[in-house]
Amino acid sequence: MSTVADDLYQDLVVEHKRAPRHFGTLAAPTHQARGRNPQCGDDVQVQLQLEGDVVRDIRFSGQGCAICIASTSMMTEAVLGREAGVVRELQQHFRAVLTGQEQPQEATLGKLVSLSGVSRYPSRIKCALLGWHALMHALQAPEPHASEEAAR
Repeated sequence: MSTVADDLYQDLVVEHKRAPRHFGTLAAPTHQARGRNPQCGDDVQVQLQLEGDVVRDIRFSGQGCAICIASTSMMTEAVLGREAGVVRELQQHFRAVLTGQEQPQEATLGKLVSLSGVSRYPSRIKCALLGWHALMHALQAPEPHASEEAAR
């Protein structure tokens, strides 16, 4: 990764850690799930308002390292207004890039591509994926207000 890409990665992580987007709770979530990593202490709750198959609103709360919070914040921006199927595909591409199964330029990740550098730090991949794991569990919840816990 070039120094320009490194700088972009660092700037975005710091920006999203300091001012996470869609941070807080929803008054009436239709789906929610919690992701926890007991090894490092990252713990995030993702809440959704699905209208049909579309993510009409999303919020997250909790605590975590800069990579966890930044990735979850960027995730909320990327999935808002999208259909669940598109969200699942995006998660699969993001995960594949972080685990080295796909090259960043092959995936249509938008700003999320700036987190591809996490792949160089295997111990931090779980941090970047925790919010996504919670989101996938929330989307799989069969009933409104269902809550699942995703420990990673």
